Amino acid sequence: MDDSADSAGWYRWDGADLLLRLRVQPRAGRNAFAEPFGDALKVKLKAPPVDGRANAELLRFIAERFGVSRGAVELVSGQQSRTKQLRVKNPNQMTLGIKDARAG
Repeated sequence: MDDSADSAGWYRWDGADLLLRLRVQPRAGRNAFAEPFGDALKVKLKAPPVDGRANAELLRFIAERFGVSRGAVELVSGQQSRTKQLRVKNPNQMTLGIKDARAG
């Protein structure tokens, strides 16, 4: 997927933090952003949904794409679900056409 995805409600800013609503597809061929899926953005992950491996892989992937440490990405909801909400604390780089709308 290119870096021009329309937000369609899958992200929003909360002060300096970015909130993402994602739909995870585990056991994919590679880690990648895919197309919007309702009010979420689909993310393909190589890891299986076993023993938290897909969640851990998702947090690492998001941290890498937004230029933050793994500790700056929090799984807010969806621990046992394919639809997840994540908080990226003060992202250093934007991707997917997300505009930096932080105050200041």
